[in-house]
Amino acid sequence: MKKVVTLLLGIIAAMLSLHVQAQTQTVKGQIIDVQSEYPLIGASIQLIGSDPLIGTITDIEGNFKLNNIPIGRQSFAVTYVGYKSITLPNVLVTMGKEVVLQIKLEESVEKLDEVVVTAGADKDLPINELAKVSARTFSLEEVTRFSGGRNDVARLATSFAGVSAPNDSRNDIVVRGNSPTGLLWRLNGLPIATTNHFATLGTTGGPVNALNTNMLRTSDFLTGAFPAEYGNANAAVFDVNFRNGNADNYEFTAQMSVFSGVEAMAEGPISRKNGSSFLISYRYGLAQFAATGTSAIPVYQDLSFKLNLGDSPLGRFEIFGMGGLSSIDFHGDEIDEDDLFANPNEDAFIDNDLGMLGVTHTGRLSKTAYIKSAIGVSTYSNQYFQDNLIRNAAGQQIDAYRSVNNENRESRVSLTSQLNKKFNARWSLRAGFLTELYLPNFFTESRDNQPEVPDNDGDGIPDYFLLYRDFEESYSVSQVFAQAEYKVSDRLSTTFGLHSQYHDYTESTVLEPRAAISYELLNQQRISFAYGLHAQAIPSPVLFLEEEQADGSYRRTNDQLDFMKSHHFVLGYDRQLGTDWRLKTELYYQYLYDVPVESTPSSYSVLNEGADFVFENKGSLVNEGTGSNYGLELTLEKFFSHGYYLLLTTSIYDSEYKGSDDVTRSTAFNNHFVFNTLFGKEWKFGSQSQHAWTFDTKLTTAGGQRYTAIDLDATRQNNGEEVRFDNQAFEEQLGNYFRWDVKFGVRLNSAKRDISHQFFIDLLNVTNRKNEFVKRYNEVTDDINLVEQTGFFPDVMYRINF
Repeated sequence: MKKVVTLLLGIIAAMLSLHVQAQTQTVKGQIIDVQSEYPLIGASIQLIGSDPLIGTITDIEGNFKLNNIPIGRQSFAVTYVGYKSITLPNVLVTMGKEVVLQIKLEESVEKLDEVVVTAGADKDLPINELAKVSARTFSLEEVTRFSGGRNDVARLATSFAGVSAPNDSRNDIVVRGNSPTGLLWRLNGLPIATTNHFATLGTTGGPVNALNTNMLRTSDFLTGAFPAEYGNANAAVFDVNFRNGNADNYEFTAQMSVFSGVEAMAEGPISRKNGSSFLISYRYGLAQFAATGTSAIPVYQDLSFKLNLGDSPLGRFEIFGMGGLSSIDFHGDEIDEDDLFANPNEDAFIDNDLGMLGVTHTGRLSKTAYIKSAIGVSTYSNQYFQDNLIRNAAGQQIDAYRSVNNENRESRVSLTSQLNKKFNARWSLRAGFLTELYLPNFFTESRDNQPEVPDNDGDGIPDYFLLYRDFEESYSVSQVFAQAEYKVSDRLSTTFGLHSQYHDYTESTVLEPRAAISYELLNQQRISFAYGLHAQAIPSPVLFLEEEQADGSYRRTNDQLDFMKSHHFVLGYDRQLGTDWRLKTELYYQYLYDVPVESTPSSYSVLNEGADFVFENKGSLVNEGTGSNYGLELTLEKFFSHGYYLLLTTSIYDSEYKGSDDVTRSTAFNNHFVFNTLFGKEWKFGSQSQHAWTFDTKLTTAGGQRYTAIDLDATRQNNGEEVRFDNQAFEEQLGNYFRWDVKFGVRLNSAKRDISHQFFIDLLNVTNRKNEFVKRYNEVTDDINLVEQTGFFPDVMYRINF
């Protein structure tokens, strides 16, 4: 690590010694109508503060190009007759990579014969204009800017109000007290089960994200009462999109980071005649540096690409894909007793792969209507093999036997299409469908820590396996939706829609109404209210569990479970405090019902699953559980301007549930509060202020994770398999979580070549606080021990664009 830092600092020193010349870059893009996505011909875009004025108007395709834009953070004004004007503040312009913008303008309802001037940039508004509450847009620049993010888009979300993730070892996203299994990932319009290396069946998080942030364009993160086009999710939506490659020039990026690894990316035109382009990136993990929480060394790599085939008489086609491989071996003799993931009395071997390949098509029907469709195949696989070690009285290993065999793969074929129609400035409609064919192949068997297992040959090894899951069939989940927006005036807008789902395996159907209203008051204030009924299919590890019967056979006893459902109510208030400041608060209530619980009285509920690598093996479940999440969120944000930004987010909430014992308890995710403070500052330097020193910091504190106390005596009698007090579910709580990250960096623009450099060192957990991770039974000490999370760790990144 010291050698790496020394090398990178040497590169910075060499770049600082270069003679500086005038440095400019090209800013280009397209301006379109927000509802119809039709190109706006003759729209104006100007560089604010330029003298002489730098500006242009769009061509017949809505495209524009601004040359000779000075390096640094720049702001642009965009205007068009009959549309609300906008300002694009703090667009980062660097050497080595042209800036490509996609700008959407909203037609004014009330003034159609002149330019409609608005005061702010509405940076807080999402890309999806139908989302009126609980939605936040994020950009690539924010992902790489915020401290503590590990270049992971999932960890970026933990800075937003309503999101809790007091776990340094995984990027699970807990939104408003919901399980991470309630999150929907969408990539270029298609659902994907997970984007993480080392993922397991049914979970959405993991230690390392395979989604390359350098591939992304500005995307949306929605945390509740989302529009009708999103389905099969109860908690949140991560709607991400790959950007197009540069259609005019070839550009390259090389990057090295402790957590995301070594990366090479290339982009450029396929044919300049039709605007086609390619974008491809490969990453390989720096395993020896990135492993935290374990002495085992993970191995992972991923590849992502997008081909934009340009415009044709048949419309625009795009091909995209991503794939990842990961593996890790835990050897019991090499594992410490406080390892976060392994047991010194076991050898464990994990292999994962994930992938997605998709094709999207956009066809224009008229100036006011288009159809966007996509078809794709995705897959992910998890293999886990465990060997229990047999030791002699001196503690030396003398033998081992295979105790767990877990091989799971789930593939999907997805087809979606939606019609977007703008009738006029007031009315617009979006309607479509999504069909997913699931092709699962699940197999899990175990003889690990099972009491009263016969050993007829006396060799100390259990004689048979206990089967949990054996499923190889196919089923489909179909969704249909329609949502309309009506603008009463430029201040008052409403949306209303209906979403439906059908699960052909369980033969379950659900109708989900959605509605929202937003009203802009005077003095740049906005009040919004939204309601939505949301439903989600039961996670596969639960739905296809095999339960042992009295005669020794195994049968699926959960395969008729209905959708879990939840009512979302959100009331929001936004206020612009000057040009760059925004105050936002939301009050929400979520009621969950038809939640799977045990048929006999117990504290178990599916609502507590999903924040770990495994699910509890519970059979004979029924849809009779309930839950509720309610809270208050507050965001105070100063968008990047005058060289600095500030983001303060606070969430105060309660998350409760009822199992089949009808007792109200805290869920596993009821941390009660989360508080984040983010601050960043840039100092320009160089004869033309073309370079910048950067400083970013993030401070997070949250309530500790909840857990159920372990019954030590029962655990010892159960061959070390943990037994917890069922009647005390999640009554205990670990200590409060606290972490402070500090990042120092520099951004350099070469004087002689079209090259830019970025370097930072991110000091994670600078106070070296060992936050509490879990209390678990330790077979080595034969006691209940506290396991702590990783302390101080430095992340280093170097990037070059050319």
